[in-house]
Amino acid sequence: GSKQIVFSVIYSNRKTLGLTVTPELKIIVSAPISVTKNEIDKRVRKRAPWILKQVDYFNNFLPSPVPKQFRGGETHYYLGRRLKLNVNIGKKVGVTYKGRSFEVVTKNKKRVEELMQSWYKMKAKQVFAEIAEPLILRFKKYNVAPSSLYVMPMKKRWGSCSAKGRITLNTELIKAQKACIEYVIIHELCHLVHHNHSAKFAALLYKEMPDWERWKNKLEEYVA
Repeated sequence: GSKQIVFSVIYSNRKTLGLTVTPELKIIVSAPISVTKNEIDKRVRKRAPWILKQVDYFNNFLPSPVPKQFRGGETHYYLGRRLKLNVNIGKKVGVTYKGRSFEVVTKNKKRVEELMQSWYKMKAKQVFAEIAEPLILRFKKYNVAPSSLYVMPMKKRWGSCSAKGRITLNTELIKAQKACIEYVIIHELCHLVHHNHSAKFAALLYKEMPDWERWKNKLEEYVA
């Protein structure tokens, strides 16, 4: 139809054609050496609805933050709450969460963003660990557990799970509601059981969080 699908082909001694859509939105065809370009094109066209569905899924999963100026009067999120940012010049440098606002004291207004990001990262480490603990215990029934839980800024994902079981969570998640954070953690824990986005993975995700789609869709609200 109107969609263009750009893909890479990797040839090897395999016997069948395989298609993969990565979280980075790369479309890869794994093909036997003997397969022709026409055969590959035919397979991609046939699987186009599935490919576009996967691309759409990963697109929704990517954070797309709107740049902030970190000036007084702006609004910033914390755990789903939209809070006003107040900036004051003073000697006791730091960030205070007041319930309805952020109070930032700084000697230099150019440092407001740095102070806010440091505060977000500190809170993310603390809050994510608290939320993850009972969820990790729940997944022990599947005989899995993450090797570690790491927090860092991520440009393209809300979370990831390495082959060695290390779960990484995007610092930006601290802006979202608790249920959104739970969704991402459960999503990554499911990858400890099923390492791809197969039907079995989807079934497990629905079992552990039946309303996961609601919270996945809400994630984009907290980066505006």
